[in-house]
Amino acid sequence: MVEQRFKIAIAFAAGALAALTIREVARFRTSSSKNIHQLRNRDLDLEEDDERKGIESTIGNTPLFVIKSLTEATACTIFAKAEFLNGAGGSPKDRVALSIIQKAESAGLLLPHSGDTIYEGTVGSTGISLATLCRARGYLAHICMPSDQAIEKSDLLLKLGAIVDRVQPAPIVDQAHFVNQARNLAAEHTTDPKIPGRGFFADQFETEANWQAHYEGTGPEIFQQSGKNLDAFVAGAGTGGTISGVAIFLKARLPNISIVLADPTGSGLFNKIKNGVMFHPKEKEGTRRRHQVDTVIEGIGLTRSTANFEAGRELVDDAVKVTDAQALAMARWLVEKDGIFVGSSSAVNCECI
Repeated sequence: MVEQRFKIAIAFAAGALAALTIREVARFRTSSSKNIHQLRNRDLDLEEDDERKGIESTIGNTPLFVIKSLTEATACTIFAKAEFLNGAGGSPKDRVALSIIQKAESAGLLLPHSGDTIYEGTVGSTGISLATLCRARGYLAHICMPSDQAIEKSDLLLKLGAIVDRVQPAPIVDQAHFVNQARNLAAEHTTDPKIPGRGFFADQFETEANWQAHYEGTGPEIFQQSGKNLDAFVAGAGTGGTISGVAIFLKARLPNISIVLADPTGSGLFNKIKNGVMFHPKEKEGTRRRHQVDTVIEGIGLTRSTANFEAGRELVDDAVKVTDAQALAMARWLVEKDGIFVGSSSAVNCECI
């Protein structure tokens, strides 16, 4: 009898990881090396393709690699999608930021070197990607972020030339919420004749350009690099764009694949998948340490559903709740066993395996 072992790939998104499972290891390893080589070397004609001439050329086609320790511990083959190798902001948000900008330029909503400013409300990663690409493509960046996020994020944004507003955390229904502030500032910019250029609100939580970036890029890459034979994909959700875009692409080609959401404590997305409602006892007013989710894990977890998450929600088969302690233990495991130094949002995905 031929032994079958599952393969799980994890996407390192936001510094992070997502998981896939694949069978027939020997055949995969032969075919995937060829696929990866082709992906990494396609469209490299610098004379014909302007997108290959700048920092934009370093976004996408990130490798898929085996996490050896987890593979040995689980008797499954665990792969990581190395999204930290995207070259602008070092996260999958590079894909989203570039998609948002390109689609806005095509629609005539942004004009390079005109004074146009991109506004966004973000906990960090999308802001870093946008700030980098704004520099590269001739725009200004204005980022609003909660004041309870790591100070290193806003420091980096300032070094990239962005204007940064660290604002008091507030519920999304409050106009003081960081996303609402960014939207309002963009509108004020556009209507004020004294300010050069226009204001453009990136709107990462709701814009289709988010999940479409993963449908057009991340999903096809995983499909090809894995030998078109996957059993599962695991990812967390911050805006919901990654898990939705990848799920929409993979489910159409692999109907039996399992899509699994990795969710931190206090987020309502776990309950949304399990029970169809966005509620968790720790979401009650006054019971959370933080206004968004009751966790030290940054970048994933929501107490509201977004257009991006809803785009693929019906394709998510299961959800796993991961505590801070579990995520931190996994982050330590990865660096000690494999030399993989990633943040807690990546570790959450691995803990679901």
